[in-house]
Amino acid sequence: MSPQAAADAQVVVVGAGPGGSTAAYHLARQGLDVVLVEKARFPREKVCGDGLTPRAVRQLVRMGIDTTGPGWMRNRGLRFVSRGRTLELDWPESSSFPGYGLTRTREDFDQLLARHAEAAGARLHTGTKVTGPLLDRAGRVAGVSASGPDGERRDFTAPLVVAADGVAGRLAVAVGIERLPKRPVGTAVRRYIRSPAKHLDPYLESWLDLRRDDGRILPGYSWIFPMGDGRVNVGLGVLNDSRTGSMQARRLLDTWLARTPAEWGLRDADGSGNADGPLRGAALPMGFNRLPHYRRGLMLIGDAGGMVNPCNGEGIAYAMESAELAADIAAQALARPAGPSRERALEAYPAQMARRLGRYYRLGRGFSALMARPAFTSLVTQNAVRSPAAMRFMVRLLSNLTDDPGSDTMDHVINALIRVTPAPRVAR
Repeated sequence: MSPQAAADAQVVVVGAGPGGSTAAYHLARQGLDVVLVEKARFPREKVCGDGLTPRAVRQLVRMGIDTTGPGWMRNRGLRFVSRGRTLELDWPESSSFPGYGLTRTREDFDQLLARHAEAAGARLHTGTKVTGPLLDRAGRVAGVSASGPDGERRDFTAPLVVAADGVAGRLAVAVGIERLPKRPVGTAVRRYIRSPAKHLDPYLESWLDLRRDDGRILPGYSWIFPMGDGRVNVGLGVLNDSRTGSMQARRLLDTWLARTPAEWGLRDADGSGNADGPLRGAALPMGFNRLPHYRRGLMLIGDAGGMVNPCNGEGIAYAMESAELAADIAAQALARPAGPSRERALEAYPAQMARRLGRYYRLGRGFSALMARPAFTSLVTQNAVRSPAAMRFMVRLLSNLTDDPGSDTMDHVINALIRVTPAPRVAR
């Protein structure tokens, strides 16, 4: 089939998840002509814990999203469970981050953000699957080729493409940007379960002593996130590492749910009829496991750039942050004429990402490596909830919720720890 006439834009964003829609919103707000291409039709599900930390809430506020209406469930902090002990901690409130988190299903959340970007001026194309990049004579990305809802090929041309196409990173792979095999990758599974006892819980609950059938503690955690609609999102995330051994995710989830109190209605969800939908799973690309984040007309944001926090598995906040930064730099670059000057401006994106998160993610990769050691994992789970002060410190560190410059002693200590971590080399 011959392609339809090319649709010209200044930026093409591929993928309308949180990162892609955030990028499209900020680009459109800066007056750029942006096309947002999504292979699915809304509403559509995505595998996720549905939890939004204060770091993610900040990004929603920056976009002018109203989080007070139906569909949003506010939480005040985290409840940790480990080795029979429980500890509740409120989110730290600071000048940079609000003192609350949220939950919302990805089915609703992604559609809301995509429509918000569309309302700002982005041209949204759903049911349109990108099949590969378009290259100019110099080998630079000049747009994408796609298959539209009717099966017809359609080309979208632009001087800049933002890849928000998820963990597979197909656009990145097409231009030779491969995953770094030594960087951490996790696996997460989740399902919805009807639970009148837990769906309005004011805390996100995290069980730290995730165990195999043989009792061995694994590097990861399980969760119960209240959705406020009669359901909870239950799941687990575990670090993939040869030292942890292999496990079957469904069985691991069932083993953990069997430990929960019977009155919660989480045990044997399939048998009891409380399950609301199937079990789903996905990979978690952590710690900048795909580099560089920019090459010859292609920017990588969110999971496409391996931007999940290696300390806690959080991805949405960093997808949205990288998207806003990419949009700011794109606007500056595209105001310049095509050529070396524009390219220098675009090269600021990977440098800025490394400056913002490179040291922290390097520190997080070290933490992940320690958690892959059974002796260290066992020590953490035995002592994690014994000291509220220590856990407050860990929440700030692992959730990346510090002010800089710091507003108290914990901030100063964490910021100093990040600063003394060697800076990574910016990949090109």
